[in-house]
Amino acid sequence: MDQTLYDYDRQDAHGATSTAQAWARVPPGLPPAERAATIDRIHAQLVAQDAVLVAHYYVDGDIQDLALASGGCVADSLEMARFGRDHPAHTLVVAGVRFMGETAKILSPDKRVLMPDLDATCSLDLGCPADEFAAFCDAHPDRKVVVYANTSAAVKARADWMVTSSCALAIVNHLKDQGEKVLWAPDRHLGRYIQEQTGADMLLWSGACIVHDEFKALELELLKSEHPGAKVLAHPESPDTVLAQADLIGSTTQILKAVLEGDASEYIIATDKALMHRIRQLAPGKTLIEAPTAGRSA
Repeated sequence: MDQTLYDYDRQDAHGATSTAQAWARVPPGLPPAERAATIDRIHAQLVAQDAVLVAHYYVDGDIQDLALASGGCVADSLEMARFGRDHPAHTLVVAGVRFMGETAKILSPDKRVLMPDLDATCSLDLGCPADEFAAFCDAHPDRKVVVYANTSAAVKARADWMVTSSCALAIVNHLKDQGEKVLWAPDRHLGRYIQEQTGADMLLWSGACIVHDEFKALELELLKSEHPGAKVLAHPESPDTVLAQADLIGSTTQILKAVLEGDASEYIIATDKALMHRIRQLAPGKTLIEAPTAGRSA
């Protein structure tokens, strides 16, 4: 089985954290009266502009609440785009990183798509430059190109298949059954997980998510010993040593669903901590614990 890794990851995790994740934070909370007035003004602007706000699970809780209160949605990147496509509003306001806005535009080419910050970026997207990726693909013409949703539109255009974390296993299994070899990008942890689960012949680009790459296996093991009844739910972008300790490996939506439908009272969550805002709203009786990182919260 081909397990070659190509070191094209251009990101410095520590330098990228302060910039690439800046879109996910807002200033400290406003006084209640000012907060309510601000929400009312934003809601009025959305109505006046025939717009709907779609927000990712990873953005600040205030933004998630605003999206829901104004008739928008909080979801993963693909569901955000699908919601925008099916909503009657002519304008979509995307609270997320740039590739999410691009994905929304791909699904709604006739709609106006706005983003609060076009410089809001994702380390997986930045770590897979379109020109270098095209050269990588050209060097391996015998492989089907499968790319993760967390990529630019230019990288997606070079692919044979575009997948999300929730459907990647099924797609790669299908290609394996067809006798195809796979070129995968950009997340090496997700690619390795899929490779182990399917046994497919996969050539992996060596990108990583600066959030999930920070989760630490030893610290997680210690945390589990302190909470023996807790279930560990991990996103497949996490390192394999973390995934090996998980009770469930899944997408943001699958993690949320596992908490809502699970019978455990405690859950250790190995993904961006902003997801827990929505989970706590939907499952207030459950205790959520952040998976440990190298000294920084996820």
